[in-house]
Amino acid sequence: MGHAQQILTLRLRRTDHPRTKGFPTPPVPAAPPRTYSDRTTSPLEVPMSAEPDHTPFTLHAPAPGAPAELLARLRSSDRAERWAPAFEREWTAALEESRRTFSLAGLYEVVQEWQGRLAHASAVDAFITSGYDDSDSIDMAEVRRRRP
Repeated sequence: MGHAQQILTLRLRRTDHPRTKGFPTPPVPAAPPRTYSDRTTSPLEVPMSAEPDHTPFTLHAPAPGAPAELLARLRSSDRAERWAPAFEREWTAALEESRRTFSLAGLYEVVQEWQGRLAHASAVDAFITSGYDDSDSIDMAEVRRRRP
């Protein structure tokens, strides 16, 4: 701190000055931020953030008509007698949960799960038709034995 700045600081701290009489002493200037090499905080100090560090995976919102379209596709599929009532049960449960929690995540999840089931149904059918041929798979017990 230079000599002129020290005098200015001393003058500002005087409480008997006519303009500052009766007012509290002005605050002392803050110290400059600590620096550690190229960072401004210690490696042990974690910068604070308003964002939680456990941010859940955000589901993309389906189109507004996606549930109705999905139900129509389920009703026209080969598995309609089992899948349509199952979807309706899950949708109703997710709807009740969303009313209780004010979150649409459960509804989005139900739609995405059922869209995935419907999209992969043909691959599952082909696997079942092939006679469950999984000869190219690896036995997990064997893999576990190999690990040190």
